[in-house]
This record gives sequence, structure tokens and C-alpha cells, in this order.
Amino acid sequence: MTSHEWGRVDDEGTVFVRTADGERAVGSYPAGTPQEALAFFTERYDGLAFEVELTEQRVRGGVVGPDEAAAAVARVRGQVDGANAVGDLDGLLRRLDALGEVIATQREAKRAEKARAQTEARTGKEEIVAAAEQIAAGNDWRHGANRLRELLERWKALPRLDRPTDDALWKRFSGARTAYTKARKAHFAEQDTKREGARVVKERLAAEAESLAGSTDWGPTSGRYRDLMRDWKAAGPAPRDVDEALWRRFRGAQDQFFGARDAANRAQDEEFAANAEVKEALLVEAEALVPVTDLDAAKRAFRDLADRWDEAGKVPRDRMKELEGRFRAVESAIRGAEDSQWSRSDPEKSARAGDLVAKLEAAITGLEAEQEQARAAGDEKKAERLESDLASRRMFLDAARRASADFS
Repeated sequence: MTSHEWGRVDDEGTVFVRTADGERAVGSYPAGTPQEALAFFTERYDGLAFEVELTEQRVRGGVVGPDEAAAAVARVRGQVDGANAVGDLDGLLRRLDALGEVIATQREAKRAEKARAQTEARTGKEEIVAAAEQIAAGNDWRHGANRLRELLERWKALPRLDRPTDDALWKRFSGARTAYTKARKAHFAEQDTKREGARVVKERLAAEAESLAGSTDWGPTSGRYRDLMRDWKAAGPAPRDVDEALWRRFRGAQDQFFGARDAANRAQDEEFAANAEVKEALLVEAEALVPVTDLDAAKRAFRDLADRWDEAGKVPRDRMKELEGRFRAVESAIRGAEDSQWSRSDPEKSARAGDLVAKLEAAITGLEAEQEQARAAGDEKKAERLESDLASRRMFLDAARRASADFS
């Protein structure tokens, strides 16, 4: 009989393995020696040990998931348990059983990771839905569609939740997208309608502007062009392909009319330049009347100047305000002098001024007598109070006397 640490070969060539449950036959190797028989079945054990080691590495390294790891352990355990091999089969089984705890820990970790991922996915999807609903409630027609597409890609990248929750959030998200798309289409349809209406209005305005381009009725036509420009701005944009063309027509007609008007005004200004020189000379005479010292002489001289001013005719437009302003300033100064003289000679005002002087004088005389009585009685407080009142009344009396003197 030939022995081995984990087995033996009896005299009949049968090979046995030693286990915790005792010996059991694993086979025979009649074609060789007992040593060769043991080597054959030991090599089988080495192959099983390699499988166990490989399984340990994959399970402990987390290369496979818990379910796949459990299946692999069960498969290898089936190969080891009752294997026809010679070696520490019980040790291999213990190593495989020890992986059960590792798999349980990994399973719990995977469960926790899945729960965390679900929580994050739910939070992410709720944020996506809220953002989509905010876009749907707004009117960002330019960027909203692109933003919703980005949100859809984010949704796709997140894992599914439990079916009821996922379906409810998707229904809200899809509803927001549908509502936004519907509102956006309605907005642009309305814009198209408005643009078409603007096209009709602007075609009419351009046609009218062209019909006025040759007018020489400068004032009324200039006013009409202002009205047309106001209506043009109020009309809003027409379709892009026609708006620019209509504007070129409208602007071209305007430029033609105002160019002709400006040329006519320049020619007229040249013609009126000599009139301005005449009026400048008249202003020298008029401004010499101020300040007014002899009102009657000033009035006669100004009437003559006014007649000559009107006979001088029109002046260039850029000189009109300046020259007229200076002439009217002289007229105002003469009128002011006339009003001032009238005020001084008004008999009613003169009488009122004299009456006020008399009343103040009487009041002051009464207060002075009252003050003397107070002093005689030793009431200095009352005397001082009356002195303050007298000072005020005397100041008013001086002013009233000056006013009365102006009317005398």
C-alpha cells in the first residue's frame, strides 16, 4: 500500500481520499504504479484548487456582481464536493463557504448603492420636471426648445425609478414639453399673422411715400412724411424677405423729397441773406432806444422801425430766431417802460398809498402814547414789547412813504 498526506492506494490499486467524514474511494489507476495513481488524482485536486483560487480573486475583487459571484461559487463547490481527487477537499469547501459572507456584504453594498442611485435619480428627475414646467410657463421662444432638448438628454441618462414614480414624473415632463411646443407654435403663428398685416400696411405707406416724393408743398408734405414714419414704426416688422425692400422704397422716397426741400431752402436762404443784413442794421437803431429815457420818442421811433422791419422781408431760417428775438426784446423793454409809467400815475393806487401812510402814522402815534403810559406806570416789559411793535410799524411807514412819493 502506498500512502499520501490526503490519501492512499491499496494493494488492489484503489485510490482513497481522506476527508472529515472519513475515507472514500475516488477511483483507480490500473495502468500505472501507485505513485502515478496518487499523482494523477493529486493533479485533479490542483486543478480544483486553481478554480477555487480564481473564484476567490474574482469575488473578493468585485469583478462580478453578487448574483454572478454566488452562481460561480455554487458551480465550483459542486465540482469540489465529492470530487474524485486527492487533497484537502474540506479546506477548499471552507474557502468557498467563506466567500458567502463576502458576497452578502457586497450584496448589501450594492443594495445601498442602488438605493442611493435611485434617490439621486429621483431628485434629478424632479429637478428636470420643475425646470421643464418653468420653461413651459414662460415665453422664451428662442432658447426654450433647446433647453427642453437638453433636459430630455439628461432624463435619458438617469436610471429608471420604480414604475409608478417614474411614469408620474415622465407624464409631468412630457406634458410640460407638449404645452411649451403648443404655445410656441401659437406664438409664431400669431407673429406670422402680424408680420403679414405689417407687410400690407408698409406696402401702402411706401406707395404713399413714393407718391409724395415729387411734391414742392414743403410744409404740409413734411408733416405728412412725419405721420408716415410714425405709422411705419407702429406697424411692426414685416416678413424678413420683404421688410428691407419696403424700407428701401420708403426711405428712398423720403430722401428724394427732403433732398429737394433742402436744396430749395438753401437757394431761398441765399436769396434772403441780403434781408438779414438790412434787419441787422435796423436792430442797431432799435437797440439804441434801450434803456428808455423818453417814452413817447421811443414809441414813435419803434413804430417806424417796425414798418421798415416788415418791409425788409424774410431772412434765412437759421437767422430767424436770433433776429426776431432781439427785435422783440426791444419791443418788450418799451412796453415795460410804458407799464411802469402808468402804474406811477394811477390815481387810485396813489390814493391807496396815501391812505396807508395816514393809517400807519395814526397807529404809531397811539402806540407811542401807550408806551409813555407804560413807562410812567413802571411797566418796562410792556414798554419793551411796544417798542418792538413800533419798530416794525415805522419800517412799514418808511416803505409806504416811498411808494406814495412814486405816485406824486
